[in-house]
Amino acid sequence: MADTTTAAVPWNPKRAAPGALARLLDNKAFLVFLCLLPAVGLLLVFLTYPLGLGIWLAFTDTHIGRGGVFVGFENFESLWYDNVFWNAVFYTVFYTAVATVLKFGLGLWLALLLNENVPFKSLIRAIILMPWIVPTVLSAIAFWWMFDAQFSIISYVLVDVLGWRTSYIDFLGTPWHARWSLVFANVWRGIPFVAISLLAGLQTISPSLYEAALLDGASSWQRFRKITAPLLAPILSVVLTFSVLFTFTDFQLVYAITRGGPINSTHLMATLAFQRGIPGGQLGEGAAIAVSMIPFLILATLFSYFALSNRKWQQGGSDE
Repeated sequence: MADTTTAAVPWNPKRAAPGALARLLDNKAFLVFLCLLPAVGLLLVFLTYPLGLGIWLAFTDTHIGRGGVFVGFENFESLWYDNVFWNAVFYTVFYTAVATVLKFGLGLWLALLLNENVPFKSLIRAIILMPWIVPTVLSAIAFWWMFDAQFSIISYVLVDVLGWRTSYIDFLGTPWHARWSLVFANVWRGIPFVAISLLAGLQTISPSLYEAALLDGASSWQRFRKITAPLLAPILSVVLTFSVLFTFTDFQLVYAITRGGPINSTHLMATLAFQRGIPGGQLGEGAAIAVSMIPFLILATLFSYFALSNRKWQQGGSDE
């Protein structure tokens, strides 16, 4: 009978023990760090460095084409006595507050409407998204023509079609007309984002909750207050935060339509910072205006987060 015994392979400690690279790749913490490294690099290059540079420039007297020196709080002191700056602060807060309230009211109404069984629902959703899809500059040019003092379609309808007025409206030539015109344009562009986001949240709510409420005799307002609003609150907090940030830092729409005019009445802090820093050449002062936006953004974010997100029912308690 033939011997079928196989010769034993000699044990090699170098082959049996895993290499340092293999052990490192088996480490979960290292893999997490490795996967996050590209994102962290992009944030450092495109976010942290520009932010740090902007804060440094805010404390210097740098001009375009000329290096500056550290001047401390001189830029901020000059802004304290700058009426144009305070006008920009006022209009930025007004613009953000009014536009956000209108966008949320109309966006929530549209979301509730589209959540029902209405005809051509998919087509309506696609149409609603159009203002958000169109590039901001194209929207701004369209609104610029709509608000033109001589060729405004709105004035044409009011004067020549309906006969409600005897003269055309100078939408962009008077301060408050221009301010409200920009608010209208921002609301038109922002409603789709709010409506579609809230609609996605509404569709996660189980219909059985509404059926049970109907059986208990709850009215429409009671169903909205007791079911829709509490379950939609996490989505509301996120959408509200993003909406406030987008509106507060708006630049393209305002600069393309009015460039801060007439007589600096429609400057937002973002447009004023750009005007002082780039066309005006005062990089230090422009950076100081931009840095002044940071406390407002932090306060707006904290307000929207704690006002809607920090609720007892989310931790399993009652929300009384």
